[in-house]
Amino acid sequence: MAFSGTTTFEKFLSIDDIITESFERLGMFDYSGNDLRSARRSLNILFQEWDNRGIHFWEVGRTAISLNSGQNEYTIFRSPSDGDADGIDTTLTSGILATATTIPVASVKNMNPTGKIRINSEVISYTSISGNNIICPASGRGADGTTAAAHSSGDAVVNFVDMVSDILEASFRNTSDVDTPLSKINRSQYQAFSNKSSTGQPSQYFVQRFIDKVTITLYLTPGDTQASDFIYFYFVKRIQDAGDYTNEADVVNRFVPCMCAGLTYYIAMKKAPQRIQECKLIYEDELNRALQEDGSPASVYISPKTYYPEI
Repeated sequence: MAFSGTTTFEKFLSIDDIITESFERLGMFDYSGNDLRSARRSLNILFQEWDNRGIHFWEVGRTAISLNSGQNEYTIFRSPSDGDADGIDTTLTSGILATATTIPVASVKNMNPTGKIRINSEVISYTSISGNNIICPASGRGADGTTAAAHSSGDAVVNFVDMVSDILEASFRNTSDVDTPLSKINRSQYQAFSNKSSTGQPSQYFVQRFIDKVTITLYLTPGDTQASDFIYFYFVKRIQDAGDYTNEADVVNRFVPCMCAGLTYYIAMKKAPQRIQECKLIYEDELNRALQEDGSPASVYISPKTYYPEI
């Protein structure tokens, strides 16, 4: 008996394949370019629905932001075109050309193994870190619509994240890499603080989510003593748009059946209204099954209940 030896089916499942599968489930084998565009739009709306439900644990990541004395609000933008995000601050230790793929920096402390950095107006997408060198492919220079350029020794380098939907939990991390958890509060609780400019080690934070950015506001405001420290946090990113028909979906394997069922349901609302209820039930069933498999469950401890007889 022979087996394929692979478990990467979802990696080769294109947006076009997902749309085709959904049309076929509705018995639609002839459809136009307008139908394809409509289905892709519905798929993007489905991803938005999942964002609202908080269904994308596979998009959870972690990163840090360098603290600055007197600054209590830090911003993560949706994309570099929306603004310059706060992140981990360092500097170039020597000048680089516009074609350089090795970026020497003063420190890589708390940087993720892969990600993005900003030097002046250029965004660089990197794939690894070696010592105090950030390594990027040639295609990583001038990322996100920016232009590759030469930079000088001492230029500021910021390691940042984008496409963040929410901050899940955060800690204050000192220079000895000791973490102290921060309590997440809401806007009203923050508003109740009488002296928001009080400085010291932050103990609480609240998050505001806008169209183009997410902000983290700290209390207490970092002072001079905290200027070399970090806020270390877990975040959840938005699911990426479908994009070109040849793209893969930004969806983990356990949600592929749910995604196809969901798109079928969305298309049925436009093309097969008589099957809406049927498709919705199938979608919700697949969704519940995927949700049970998703996440990061903790250990479960079961202790017997003790009954004492009445005397």
